[in-house]
This record gives sequence, C-alpha cells and structure tokens, in this order.
Amino acid sequence: MFFVVPAYNEEENLPRLFGDLERRAEAVSPRSRILVVDDGSADATPDLVRAYQGPLSLELIRLEQNGGPGMAFRAGFDAALDRCPDDGLIVTLEADSTSDLGSLPEMLGRARSGADLVLASWVMENVSLKRRALSGAAGLVVRLMLGLNAKTVSSFYRVYRADALRNAFQHYGDALIREPGFACKAEILAKMSDLGARVEEVEVTLDTTKRVGKSKMPIGRTIAAYWRMMGRQLFARTPVAPSAAGSRSLRRDEA
Repeated sequence: MFFVVPAYNEEENLPRLFGDLERRAEAVSPRSRILVVDDGSADATPDLVRAYQGPLSLELIRLEQNGGPGMAFRAGFDAALDRCPDDGLIVTLEADSTSDLGSLPEMLGRARSGADLVLASWVMENVSLKRRALSGAAGLVVRLMLGLNAKTVSSFYRVYRADALRNAFQHYGDALIREPGFACKAEILAKMSDLGARVEEVEVTLDTTKRVGKSKMPIGRTIAAYWRMMGRQLFARTPVAPSAAGSRSLRRDEA
C-alpha cells in the first residue's frame, strides 16, 4: 500500500501527521510506503522527511517549484503506480492532519471489497460558516452539473484501487489531471466516474483546529478553477455531429 501526501510549507504539521500514522498500526503496515511530495516548500518540510527516524517507511519526492496540489498528486501517483500492483491500494492525505484517520480501516475495507475509489465524506467540526458554505456550494454545483453521485467532491483523503487509477491514466494520459490547484480532486473524480469507476463514501470528521497555520487554498482561484474544469468536462461529453458521410456521433475521450 502506498500513501501520497502533498506538502507545501508544512513543517509544523508533518510531525503530527507522522505521529498519527504511527498510531494506526491496524491500517499502516511496515510495508506501507508513505510518499511525501514536497511541492517546492520554502521551509523545512523536505528536511523533516529526510531526517525522520521512526517506524514509518517515508520517501521524499521533491518538486523544485510550487506547482499546486494537482502537480504534486501527479508526481506522487507516477511514483506509486510504478511499483504498486493492480490489486494494491493508494491512499491520499492532506499533510495538515485535519482528517480523522480512525476511518482508514473502513475506507480500506471498502476498497478491498470492490470499490474503485473511496472518498472521505466530510463531517465538519470547528469549521467556519464561510468554509462550510463554500464547500457545500462547490459540491452541489459540481454534482448537479457533472451528475456525480458523491456528497464530498474535493477531499484529499481518499483510497484508490491501483488498477482503477492506472486505467484512468492509460485512458486520459496527462489530461487526467489538468488542474494544478485544488480543483484537481473533483476533476479526477469526474473523469474516473465517466469511466465507470465504482465510487463509495465514508463519513470522516474534518477538524480544522488540528491544523497549525492557515489553509493553503486560495478561494477565488479555486472557484474559477472549478468552473473551468466543469466547462471542459461538459464539452468533453458533448457528442460531435456526424460527418456528411453518415458516420456515427463521436465522443471526445479527453477532457
């Protein structure tokens, strides 16, 4: 099993995440590999990973420039899929330890029972009304416009079956993740759903008081990215008119 954890200036949060993972022996085995993708941090984030001496099997993937979560996930997925068998699992997590990892055994169990993608469905605690409203509105719009049957479309905390994720990359190539920012997670969900992936959700507590520092998500740019991503998805699903020769309608394969 592989974990992919994008991290940008998370020197204050990573030690707490590592401690949380260390306490999850029932889900995080000694053979699990934790890939921390440093997204061009300007603090000691990469040094913390290099200096770690605990029981976790940590690996650092270093990106020289900050490219956003989409770029970090792509680098992490590339590294994980290069070694993960088709029946293996890939877990993605936030670096700020805001998710309750007590749900991890159930999420892993759902994936092992046949789900291609298991989402954390947020139960928010100590989250501002503004953040709740923005998250709810974004989820509602994405669900209605793209027809996704999921309550939470943007969570980093997920479990992927390696064969389903590999199939998505084989189908879309680099176009599986076109959004460099936080909208990338809704984009991946939409494209895997279009390929018929079986998606399930598990309720997970999200507590932002566990985070040290502010959220890295830029609200305005993220909203714009959601609209851009949804426009591409809807265009990709629009059939192309038949040619004069009478060929059948075609559907674009890449968004």
